[in-house]
Amino acid sequence: MITKAITMAAAAATLAFGITQATAGETKAPAPGKSVDLARFYSGVWIEIGRHPMKLTDGCVAGATEYKAVSATKIKVNDTCHAGTPSGKLKSIGGPGTILDPGTNAKLHVSYQFLGFIPAARDYWVLDHDDDYTWFISSDPSFENLWIYTRDPHVDPTILKGLVARAKALGYDTAKLEFPAQP
Repeated sequence: MITKAITMAAAAATLAFGITQATAGETKAPAPGKSVDLARFYSGVWIEIGRHPMKLTDGCVAGATEYKAVSATKIKVNDTCHAGTPSGKLKSIGGPGTILDPGTNAKLHVSYQFLGFIPAARDYWVLDHDDDYTWFISSDPSFENLWIYTRDPHVDPTILKGLVARAKALGYDTAKLEFPAQP
């Protein structure tokens, strides 16, 4: 039992170190294209429609991120997904976020805690969004990860095709995108 707990803690620490390191790398991603309205963007639930594969999300489907603005620079973040199927076990991780570019509001630093005590941090950039705040494309500064989010889990295929084309125009390898199952 103790060995299992130590093994889990070591694995989580390794994962957390990898996530923290991802934020410390050289900036390679394109700069965010437009400002983000704090009240409209950082409120409610966004559905993860597409993403580049990463160990952290292996087996996760029906992913979502819920934002709640606490102040002009502080955001409460909660990421969720379901294991295996949209009705599978709910997984959740959250933490406080800090807007890194107040006024533009397109760069967010989130401090997560795995197992409730292992710190991990990640930077997210909102590269593009529509004016009605029904979708956005985000990345990390390292240009490694890509996400496509919408407010609706059931996106019209034509709209999704357009979002993938936008991501490709930003320089991303969209052939690597995966589209997790939705409820």
